[in-house]
Amino acid sequence: MRTFVTPTREELEARVSRFSQLKEMTTRTQDLVDVPQGAIDVVFARKILPVILDNTKNPFGTAAPIIGAARSTMFISIMPPGQGACLHSHNDTFETFMVLEGQIEYRIGDPVEHTLTLNKWDAFSCPPGVYRGFHNSGTTDAVQLTVITGLADGRDDASVPDSVKQQLRGEYGDQVVDAFAKLFTFDPPPAR
Repeated sequence: MRTFVTPTREELEARVSRFSQLKEMTTRTQDLVDVPQGAIDVVFARKILPVILDNTKNPFGTAAPIIGAARSTMFISIMPPGQGACLHSHNDTFETFMVLEGQIEYRIGDPVEHTLTLNKWDAFSCPPGVYRGFHNSGTTDAVQLTVITGLADGRDDASVPDSVKQQLRGEYGDQVVDAFAKLFTFDPPPAR
C-alpha cells in the first residue's frame, strides 16, 4: 500500500518558485563574465530565469528556486525582437517550448530544413537529437517557458553544431569559443 505524506511548511516552500523572485541564470555571472553580450546573444536567449534545475552541471547555471524535480529543467526566456538562441540539440532529452507572450520562430536542422512559428500559448516539443534554434519574430519582447525532461544521467546533454562554433570564432575569437565549450559540447563538422 502506498503511503502519503503532507510536507512541512518549509518543505512546501522549497518547492515554490515566485516569478518576482527569479534571478538570471548564474552562467552569465560565473562562467561567461568576460564574454561580450553579442556572443551571449548568439547562443542564449537574452534573459534566462531558471525555475527548476537539477543538482548537476548544466548550461543554465547552478541556482534556481527549486532544485530537483525528477531530473527536469524549467526556465523562462525573455527575448527582444530578432534575438534568440542558436541551433543546438539536447541529445538524450526532450525540450518543450511554450510561448507565453509574442511570436517565436523555430528553426529545425543543420542546415535549417524547417521553420515553424508559434504564437501565445502555442507549444512545441522537440525530440532528442534534433538541432533547433529560435528567435523572436515579433515586434515586442517574446517570453517563452522551456521544459527539458528525460535526463538519463542527471546532466543536460546540450551540444551545438560546428557552424555556430565557426560563427563565434569568426566574430569573437577562440577565447569566447573556449568559454562556451565549458558549458556544452561543440559537435564536429559534418562528414562530407
